Amino acid sequence: MSAARREPRGAAAPARVLAAHVLERVETDAAFADLALEAGAARHRVAPRDVGLATELVYGTLRWQRYLDWILAPHSRRRLDALDARVRVLLRMTAYQLVFLERVPAFAAVNDAVTLARSGARGAAEYTNAVLRAFAKRGAREREPAPPRDPTDALATRCSFPTWLAARWVTRYGAAEAEALMRAMNERPPLTLRANTLRLSREALAARLAAEDDVATRPTSWAPEGLVTERASGAPAGWRAFADGACVVQDEASMLVARLLEPRAGETIIDACAAPGTKTTHLAQLMEGRGRIVALDPQPARLGRVTEASARLGVTIVQTIEGTAQELASSYAPRADALLVDAPCTSLGVLRRNPEVKWRRRPEDIAASAARQREILTAAATLVKPGGRLVYATCSPEPEENEAVVTALLTAQPAWRLDPPADFPLSLDADGYLRTRPDRHGIDGFTAVRLRRA
Repeated sequence: MSAARREPRGAAAPARVLAAHVLERVETDAAFADLALEAGAARHRVAPRDVGLATELVYGTLRWQRYLDWILAPHSRRRLDALDARVRVLLRMTAYQLVFLERVPAFAAVNDAVTLARSGARGAAEYTNAVLRAFAKRGAREREPAPPRDPTDALATRCSFPTWLAARWVTRYGAAEAEALMRAMNERPPLTLRANTLRLSREALAARLAAEDDVATRPTSWAPEGLVTERASGAPAGWRAFADGACVVQDEASMLVARLLEPRAGETIIDACAAPGTKTTHLAQLMEGRGRIVALDPQPARLGRVTEASARLGVTIVQTIEGTAQELASSYAPRADALLVDAPCTSLGVLRRNPEVKWRRRPEDIAASAARQREILTAAATLVKPGGRLVYATCSPEPEENEAVVTALLTAQPAWRLDPPADFPLSLDADGYLRTRPDRHGIDGFTAVRLRRA
């Protein structure tokens, strides 16, 4: 008997209650899905198993939102974007279960949606029931209506991406590669951990996780401190190895960024965009806990997360400073041996982890992001001593946010030059850039390059 069948008559399954609440917050309040899930699960004391299903429903629905709207549309007398937000998210969430989750009974998903719709506007439950009953009668081959006539629009619809972004990638990569990238961005990303090598080895962490919390792992392909979880029970926050600072959640692509800087023990390093501290603490590991790291962030709350992460992992060489690289450039006397600019960006390379972002971004956001990045990089470059190293990185594949920003610095400041390492775990592109993509490497989409000052 399914969990939904065991619920009291008239009550929806806790996982669907939580997922619907989170999706409505994302839709109406522009909340971030991960934060809304964490807050909702804690507030309502949802069991870990139900949190797991709710997470799947939330992220799956957001990843496939446009596709779901397309296949639902023929069954709704009204445009989906004109419906009450609660009804709209319930239709999408239930359609996702019917299309993508084969083990979920259709009747349970539909019944719970109707139950949850009763707390919405008048007539919402009846309308939800009518649309979903009609949709559920359709077989897999019957669900897709006629696609848009424009081939790029049709591709974007089937891959559940905004047309403007699909068009950019088709122009840059070609249709086949753009499709592969979009579909990879819609896959569930792995849960990857970084062993805190200040305390134990990767092998020792794997043994602890298996013995203490029945977590099965395998080594990452390129980062020597990484583990990919293959079987896990509950969230990492509940594992003993996580609680006592033996590991941190971090994608392998993110680990490679700190390694590109090649931090050394005893150096002074500036992390110009440090929060939440994941790369900051990784730098400290690579420095063997010796030297000095200056971590910058203009927001006190976010800077506090750097302090918390350092304390949990036993990192003692981090000094936090509230402010930006632009502000520090005029007042900070010591110059750094190396500096990391993990710049704020459009986050278009990590959409599989933050799928709501693709529905919020607009074409003009790329230029606005690049302008901010140029300001940060220009100021940060002045904080590096002669002969020092600088890594510029974003979690975006867009050239305006990467190559164009770096080229502007190299043009304005001839003392800087590209400085790709002679040897690196993952092969760099011919121009010296590190470019990772989920369709090629199975890891997040990062772009990074190392520079050196004469």
